[in-house]
Amino acid sequence: QVQLVESGGGLVQPGGSLRLSCEASGFSLRDYSMSWYREVPGKERELVASISKTGTTNYAGSVKGRFTISRDNDKNTVALQMDALRSEDTAVYYCKRVTGSPVYDVWGQGTQVTVSS
Repeated sequence: QVQLVESGGGLVQPGGSLRLSCEASGFSLRDYSMSWYREVPGKERELVASISKTGTTNYAGSVKGRFTISRDNDKNTVALQMDALRSEDTAVYYCKRVTGSPVYDVWGQGTQVTVSS
């Protein structure tokens, strides 16, 4: 069964760090680009970061310099290291297998990140 499972979310104070992990099963992660998105109630889901099959990364302007996406093809995981967190980073974070077709894209169930003092 093709599946993505996120973990690592939680409550953190402003300025703190969290590391999200996304474990893939049912397919080989090395064959795909992967992305992290986030969603806040009432707003569109936002692309946060992406990493290509060859390791090229891209970031939303709001997180550039604070977040780092990485992949471990041997462990079939993709991670999002989030540093210098701000209250506006509060959201549900989703991992996505990118294929360019909604039919074949795969989403995880999401993990809540709350940045608050």
